[in-house]
Amino acid sequence: MRISNRFEKHVVAAAAVAMGAAAAANAAVVYSGVINLVCAVDIDGCYINVETNTLSNGPGSGVPGWDVNPYSSGGGMNFFNSTGGGQMRYPGVTTGPAGNLALGTSIGATGSFNTSTTGVVFGSAAGNWAYSAENIIGFRFVAAAGTTHYGWMRFLMGAAGSSGTSMTRTLVDYGYESTAATSILAGAGAVPAPGAIALLGVAGLAARRRRN
Repeated sequence: MRISNRFEKHVVAAAAVAMGAAAAANAAVVYSGVINLVCAVDIDGCYINVETNTLSNGPGSGVPGWDVNPYSSGGGMNFFNSTGGGQMRYPGVTTGPAGNLALGTSIGATGSFNTSTTGVVFGSAAGNWAYSAENIIGFRFVAAAGTTHYGWMRFLMGAAGSSGTSMTRTLVDYGYESTAATSILAGAGAVPAPGAIALLGVAGLAARRRRN
């Protein structure tokens, strides 16, 4: 067997192990699947019950036990929180709104959480939200059992609205840790796992080198 073939088989095997390890590590993570719900641009926005995966535009009465409420009647983005809920700020920041988190950011009790309705900040600084891009928040919520849990939620934001118009806000997906008071990594539970994708990318590179 040529060295390149052995290397490729080794990398593919490593990717499979990584996928298995990721699945084991995320065994308690509940993933929503791809949702792609366009949130209404009004004072109600979208209400989300992460445990039951029930979500709807309109008043909160339409989603009993809701946990997260993204909304805005203009060009920004706000969050209204249920009792005990909140959005995590960017690591190292202790004031202000929800931060735009990088994949793999730890979300848990050590983070600083915003519980007010302050609008998020758009811009180039670390932790700021980006137009025409996906943005991830970390959040906490109180489950039906009365226990606190942590999760992540991804939004695809549209282009900045010009005067008199508003950008779109699409809820892409989310995940949360089913074990109470347990931290979670931003993006955990989404399939396929980012680490496995990276390894498979290396395997593809090896295959291309062999063909060349």
